[in-house]
Amino acid sequence: MNCLLRSIRLGLPMSLLLGFGLICGAAADDFYQGKTVNFIIGYPVGGGYDTYSRLITAHLGRHLAGHPTVVALNMPGAVTIRATNYLYNEAPRDGTVIGMIDQAIYLNQILGTSQVRADAARFSWIGRIVSNSAVLYAWHVSPVKTIQDTFAHELIVAAGGVSSRLNWVVLNNVVGTKLKLISGYGGTGEERLALERGEIEAVSQPWPIIKTELAHWLADRKISLLVQTGADKNPGLPDVPRMIDLARNDDDAALLALFSTPSTIGRSVVAPPGLPPERLVELRRAFEETLRDPLLLRDLERAKLDLEPLPGAELQTAVAKAGQFSPELIARARRIAEAH
Repeated sequence: MNCLLRSIRLGLPMSLLLGFGLICGAAADDFYQGKTVNFIIGYPVGGGYDTYSRLITAHLGRHLAGHPTVVALNMPGAVTIRATNYLYNEAPRDGTVIGMIDQAIYLNQILGTSQVRADAARFSWIGRIVSNSAVLYAWHVSPVKTIQDTFAHELIVAAGGVSSRLNWVVLNNVVGTKLKLISGYGGTGEERLALERGEIEAVSQPWPIIKTELAHWLADRKISLLVQTGADKNPGLPDVPRMIDLARNDDDAALLALFSTPSTIGRSVVAPPGLPPERLVELRRAFEETLRDPLLLRDLERAKLDLEPLPGAELQTAVAKAGQFSPELIARARRIAEAH
């Protein structure tokens, strides 16, 4: 399939296609030859972001024209804000630097997080690997066995990620849960160790990670699944409520829906804004091919990880739509976020 046809399929506007359609194939073929692509990971080693990122880096190079080396580089700091700002403001805008940042990037922007120096809608979204409805789970020694128990009992929750912290803040303020938030751990690996040591009582992680990496905890009833954070329920968890299911009225439901939007982004690959159009086409094409690669699918099966892809053009549209909430709702959300 030539580059112009791929461009149309990947959703670039016709105005851009006419400008480069006849030459983009040669440009893509030549550009990556002998180059290295740095894949920036906004979290430390370990956990869902790192796991999915390293799976992509292991296979993406074979599908890019010129077969460049793709190197995973962890850039933790300020809950991926460091990596987000780097990709948006400092990284080369030529397709040699891509990465994975926190799924709550647009929510943070909507809420006016001062440290974020980026516009999520202007990033070049390459595509989604899997959506993410995280699940909050409690250690077996806690008196909390269901989310309803948190209305009567305090639960000490690790809240290192931006998205998770916002979720628990809004639940406390909107529906009255008693979640005590503890930050400072270097990732979910450290949080799980803290859980076993009794320093905290609960952690949240994506369901695909829980059901694979923590299968022994589930089998031994070491953890209780409390609540799902995404807009849609995870398959296999029909009895675990979503945050939005806890709403007491329509206004609360709309607010909880806003805080559930990061699950659509989930684990997605992004590039700096302003990429040459032919480079964006090539990265999206290679990404889609990578997700169909039998070797990647084999690795996902071995790791027992899920795959729920979304093409880059559709993801770009979804990110832009994430900000289409009423000013009144956004103002209420900001007041809640700023209160803690």
